[in-house]
Formats: sequence, C-alpha cells, structure tokens
Amino acid sequence: MFINFADATGGIITDANAWHGADESTRQRALTAWKAHDARLAASFADKTAEFLVDAQVGRAFLTPQLYRIETEVYMRKYPSFDFGQLMTVITDGDHWDVGTVFYSMDQVGKAEFLAGKAFDMPYASTLMNQHTHAFHLAGIGYEWSVQEMERAARLGRSLSSDKAMAADQAAQAFLWSIAMTGRTPGAATSEKGWTGLVNNASVPSAQVPNDGTGPARTFASKTDAQVLRDINEALIAVHTATGETHVANTLLLPTSTYQELASRRLGDTADTLLDFIRQKNAYTALTGQPLTIRATRALETAGTGNSKRLIAYDNSREVIRFHLPGPHQFLPPFQKGSMVYEVGGIMNVGGVEIRLPKAIVYRDSF
Repeated sequence: MFINFADATGGIITDANAWHGADESTRQRALTAWKAHDARLAASFADKTAEFLVDAQVGRAFLTPQLYRIETEVYMRKYPSFDFGQLMTVITDGDHWDVGTVFYSMDQVGKAEFLAGKAFDMPYASTLMNQHTHAFHLAGIGYEWSVQEMERAARLGRSLSSDKAMAADQAAQAFLWSIAMTGRTPGAATSEKGWTGLVNNASVPSAQVPNDGTGPARTFASKTDAQVLRDINEALIAVHTATGETHVANTLLLPTSTYQELASRRLGDTADTLLDFIRQKNAYTALTGQPLTIRATRALETAGTGNSKRLIAYDNSREVIRFHLPGPHQFLPPFQKGSMVYEVGGIMNVGGVEIRLPKAIVYRDSF
C-alpha cells in the first residue's frame, strides 16, 4: 500500500526511497490521492482569489504545494527517444553554477634499449602531460501560470494540471539530446557554443564503406549479407587497430532505418535475421566473448558524407566519451513576474560532449 511511503489522505511523499522502489500502479494511486488533496487545497482559496493580483505571498501559497506534486509527476516521466545516457557516460559532478572542468592527459615516452656493461647512456622513461579545459553553459526552459488559471482552479476546486511542466521538461530533454548528438540546439544549423556531438566530431576517424555492391553501390541493400558483415566488422576492428589494441569497440550505433532493415532481412530460409547473425558473429564478440551492444538512433540518418547514413563503432566508456551535465534540468520556486502572471523557471548547466580518445571511435558513411 502506498500509505507505507505516502500520507494516505494527501498522497504527499513521506519516504522518498520507498517511493522510488514502488511499482508504477502504486505510485499512480498515490498521485491520484495527492491531486485530490491539491484540489481541496485549491478550493480553500476560493474566497482569496482577488488577492492573487495584489499579494504575491497568497499566490505562492496557492502554487507551491501543487508544484511539488507536479514536479514529482514530471520526474516520473521518462522519454526513451531522448535517452542519450545509454550512448555515453553522463557526468553529473558539480552543480548549476560551475563554470567548467579541467583535466589532464598524459602520454608515456621512452623505450628500453640494450646497454654495454659500463654504459653512461641509460635510457629513461618519462611522461608528457597536457592540460585541457571544458566550459559549462547555463540553459533554461520554464513555464508560467496566469492569475486567470489560478483563480479558475481555486473557484472550481481543481488541482493544477502538470501538462505545462511536462512540456517544459520534455523540451529540456530534447535540448540535451540534440546537444549530445550534434552539439547543436534542436533545429539549429550550427552550434552556438562551437560544440560537436557524438555523431559529428571532426577528430574521429571517418571513411566511406566500400563501393562494391550491385550497381556498383555502397548501400547495404545492394550488398550481400557477407559484405554487410564485412563492413561492420571492419569498423569494429578499426578501433582496435587505431588504438594499438588498447581499446575495443563494444558498441555499434546504426541509423534507425538501417537497424530495422537488418532486423527484417532473413538469412536464407532460417528464422534468423542478419541483425541476429551480426550480434553473434562479430569481431568484438569473437575477440572478447562478450555480446556487442547494437543500438539505433535517428541522429545517424543524415550525419554522414553528403548527408548520407553513418554508423559508429566505439568503446562506450567514460575515458573515451562523456557528456557533462553538472546541473540537470530543475524547476525554480514560483514568483510573480507581472500583475497577471506567475513564472516557474527551469534551469540546467550543460557542458556537452567531450571525446577524450577520438581514435577509440570510428565513423563509416554512405551505406
């Protein structure tokens, strides 16, 4: 029962750990009770609505308890299509006011050599260290309530809807996803901060797949199953080779349309698809005995040469690629910004994508 972690009458959360561990239906029942509690609270302001215009404290007293419930409801909502956290490590160290981070990269130099018994030229090992900085930037998306909406809710005894907060949070997640993929804000042609993302970093080695399909052509649709497997394995092996066998590509990203194509392409008369075969018979699995992670993303549909498709093979580890998010999207307390409007601001502190080892990633285009 949700009364184990929430007030039975109001639904207000009293045990955060139990709340997060509860199943979806139990949490929804708690929210339903909470909304009913907020509706009763709203009704208690029915004789005070005129004060919304002249007394900000009354307006905040009406909004604040409901916004607590609304924000809880918002943070329960997940947006799978914007889940870039599966594609790279998200670093949340810091807070909304940090200005950036400093890190150091180090290369070892020196090698052992043969010596004479009385030699004076002992070879030495040493290190070369470089300092790097990565800046963070503040971004925001919020929403507002008009006095008219507040008065109507109070007079009708209704709780405020979470739709506006949901829309603001979804816009924030879309913003972060776009920054993670391309370094640009949604719909922008260029990056305001000069950033790149996972799919378009100029330091990552890139090439087109071989032009030996029927036609000739580079597309997977024009190639045999063996040729498609060869192209994918070549990308996986390229990471291992370029990094001197210090990194292996454990993740393969495909455009969504290509992922669906391979998932539908049957191998002869068997029930297996080409995607199934690639999961089982790829260079990474052969080398490590571990399953290759294969994911689809729409961000790769036009990321390649000449707006062609692009695939990415990479070592998905924090030492290779990371997304800096020291301040996740957070709503601020409400305030009266005008005689008829209350604002609920939302801010986030964003550092974008940092690729520390570009050679542990490869791009392959034009298929």
